[in-house]
Amino acid sequence: MLKRWIRGQLASLSGVGLALGTLLFAAALTPTLIPRGPLPQGALAGICFAIGYGLGVLSRQLWRYLELPGPSERLRRLANAAALLLSLLIALLFLWKAADWQNSVRAAFELPPLPGSHPLKLCAVALVTFALVLLIARLFKRLANWLAGIVRRAVPRRLANVIGIGLAALLFWSLASDVVARGVFRLLDSSYREFDALIEPERARPTDPLKTGSAASLVGWRELGRAGREFIASGPSAEQISAQSGRPAREPLRVYVGLRGADSPEARAKLALEELKRVGGFARSTLVIITPTGTGWVDPSAMDAVEYLRDGDIASVAVQYSYLSSPLSLLAQPEFGSDTAHALFREIYRYWTALPHDARPKLYLHGLSLGAMNSQKSAELFEMIGDPVDGALWSGPPFESRLWRSITEARNPGSPQWLPEFRDGRIVRFMNQGGPTVPPDRPWGPMRLVYLQYASDPIVFFDYRDAYRRPSWMDAPRGPDVSAELRWYPIVTMLQLALDMAVAAGTPIGHGHVYAPEHYIEAWTAVLGAGQWPAEQLSALKRHLAARARAPAASEPAAEGAYSNRGG
Repeated sequence: MLKRWIRGQLASLSGVGLALGTLLFAAALTPTLIPRGPLPQGALAGICFAIGYGLGVLSRQLWRYLELPGPSERLRRLANAAALLLSLLIALLFLWKAADWQNSVRAAFELPPLPGSHPLKLCAVALVTFALVLLIARLFKRLANWLAGIVRRAVPRRLANVIGIGLAALLFWSLASDVVARGVFRLLDSSYREFDALIEPERARPTDPLKTGSAASLVGWRELGRAGREFIASGPSAEQISAQSGRPAREPLRVYVGLRGADSPEARAKLALEELKRVGGFARSTLVIITPTGTGWVDPSAMDAVEYLRDGDIASVAVQYSYLSSPLSLLAQPEFGSDTAHALFREIYRYWTALPHDARPKLYLHGLSLGAMNSQKSAELFEMIGDPVDGALWSGPPFESRLWRSITEARNPGSPQWLPEFRDGRIVRFMNQGGPTVPPDRPWGPMRLVYLQYASDPIVFFDYRDAYRRPSWMDAPRGPDVSAELRWYPIVTMLQLALDMAVAAGTPIGHGHVYAPEHYIEAWTAVLGAGQWPAEQLSALKRHLAARARAPAASEPAAEGAYSNRGG
């Protein structure tokens, strides 16, 4: 009985599927940009094995469907047994190396090595994941056969089989996109909206009339939302800035309008302008238009840095466009962010250009992640060619950022994709943990655009084309925090990077999609130009902000989730 069962199982196996599945499984264990624990890596490995095995089964079904001659049952059993044995050996070999590969990434991120149990845990997760995928595949097959049986009463068998598969695929797709996805989006939108409305105990309503949300403000404290209240209530005071600089400082002005502030992007943008005028933002030396991340979060590492550098003589303004995290906002409401960013820029820019040149602040743009992409969309060149803004700092621009992509693809020959040089560096410069590639004394043009990006940030460097071609950022020399063990594999590398994007916000500060304040200081210095901070004081400021950002209390709420610098 046992021998008969074993023969049946060997006969039912797909040797090609085992081989393909094992190769994809093994490739999924190799390192990519972000260090991974056993749960995400095991899930990815299980999915990759399922994809490979499914392709093998599909090829066998197609062979039979075309009625091509096949091997005898005895030969098929022997081939399957050999494929099974070889697959086990390959899987064990790559599992044995899995921890070392992950540790090569962790070393680049200055993380401790993984425990020896890592391969066993990820293998268990991979098996469970494969079992779930197999269950779904068998449900699909049963549904397709049932539908084909119904259709077969009216049409030929082969045509009925094709129609059955097509109808089953349509039903599965409809269930996934129309029922499950929309239901999840509605649930998440409702959950984020309720979370956004919460008043945190530590966020007391400001009493200063120059604070948005105060009794004198045009925007109610509750209407700011959670991210807006955090943005207004945090940030350095004039006393804290003076303690670092040794010079008199002003209280930075921060303006924010949440989704509850008005009914449309245009109305919220007009409200932000009026609030900015009320607090005297246009009387400051510097004005920053911020495009926040998906939930409306503004990176404190970025704004604290520029407020210190300007000795507090600065105003900033932001408008919320979604309750959802950045990836969900991009999927469910792709136009909301760009529409809001453009509306805010248009209102601020029109008022700013009407002011006398010698009596208006320098105007800059800023955004992180999805905020960076929407900020780039907000200001079209033809709208401001006669009177351009002074500059922009865009950090962690997503791979779909049109302007970033065109500049990167047109980079100077010999400069790496992860840190390009663009022409003579008069308009656009790129920076990472090591600063810019362009010497700081090289003259700038009328507008300064700086991209801050890490070579280990998958949100910047993911590309759907990675499924069939090797990306340029893998070429030597590689980025400072990218493992030398990283290799390209068809299909698998794209899936690995997609997973990396989901966990890119969980890295240590200064790697992945978590941008460090000391690097923001370097970037803002390039955008703003030389200031009043001597080198010793600037180094002390970097240490001060870095220590504060890395303190346990500085971590952001987990509700924003992935695809963010702890927020976007």
